[in-house]
Amino acid sequence: MRNYNFLSFILLGIAMTGCGDKKNNATSLFSFDESKFAAHYHSQETLELGILNPNSKEIDSVIYYLNDKKIGSKKGHGKLSFQLKDQKLGYQNLKALVYFEGESVQTTSRIELGSNIEPKLLKYKVLNTYPHDIASFTEGLEFYKDTLYESIGLYKSSKLLKTDYKTGRIYKSLKLDDRYFGEGITFLNNKIYQLTWQEKTGFIYNVDTWKLEKTFTYEKDIEGWGMTNDGKYIYQTDKTEKIWKMDPETQKMVDYVNVYSGDSKIPSINELEWINGKIYCNVWQKDAIAVVNPNSGAVEGIVDMSGLRKLIQYPKAEVLNGIAYNPKTKTIFITGKNWDKMFEIMVSE
Repeated sequence: MRNYNFLSFILLGIAMTGCGDKKNNATSLFSFDESKFAAHYHSQETLELGILNPNSKEIDSVIYYLNDKKIGSKKGHGKLSFQLKDQKLGYQNLKALVYFEGESVQTTSRIELGSNIEPKLLKYKVLNTYPHDIASFTEGLEFYKDTLYESIGLYKSSKLLKTDYKTGRIYKSLKLDDRYFGEGITFLNNKIYQLTWQEKTGFIYNVDTWKLEKTFTYEKDIEGWGMTNDGKYIYQTDKTEKIWKMDPETQKMVDYVNVYSGDSKIPSINELEWINGKIYCNVWQKDAIAVVNPNSGAVEGIVDMSGLRKLIQYPKAEVLNGIAYNPKTKTIFITGKNWDKMFEIMVSE
């Protein structure tokens, strides 16, 4: 077992996936030759594609597709070699359209593309400890102009807060309607974006007045979890291994990545924070943070936060959830649902 899979297992508690995940709707005539398929592939590898023809039909040609995009064709029974460079991590859907004896039929299969990046085990140093309201079921945490904002969840208790992180004092509070469960927040283009959990509804407020400017419905059939931005696009999570990339002007999803540590996908990606070109991710129910490459979804670093958990004294404290980067101090603030403390930390290798 590679070291990074060991880190994933110990720190993130992720069950390893295996070759049993292949899927083939093999027709009675043709199917993909899966005998040469690996349990997992990586981007530097080449995929060898071929068709089984148990009934010895006269094949005219085969057109191969990867994720519904044509990647090549072969005359007769020829095999196709395809380099997996620049493909998304995660499952790759294969399709072959086989032409034979004046007819055509298609067959499908899939492979799984893992990450060839070995995550670094990162360490942290606690610089300061601040009070945190034990009534706050933290779902989103973000700095804007040196001030900390927090999104609070739970039905009938969801709020948007503007706080003094040093004292815990609340400068401003906006309660959501009782039917909404507040989730992640982010600030972009003088607006506050806020998600809700299962209501498939998001809110856009004016950052100065907190006036609601727009209510939008999620384009995809997903839940709303975490949120962050890179200054141009918004990124959000949905309880799976996906991080969606959203156009803030239209609220349309323009892309996504699947988060993988080695050959293991990391589900339940939750609260997000954009820090120096990387996305720092809470993993739900885990006392760990994954540092993710936003272009590939590869986990490049893991921070074991179990030591912070031991410092929480409130017996009803829930899971770690809340990452905020203060660009002024260049430090990271960490808390959790109903935690009695918030920690200012510095992360290093």
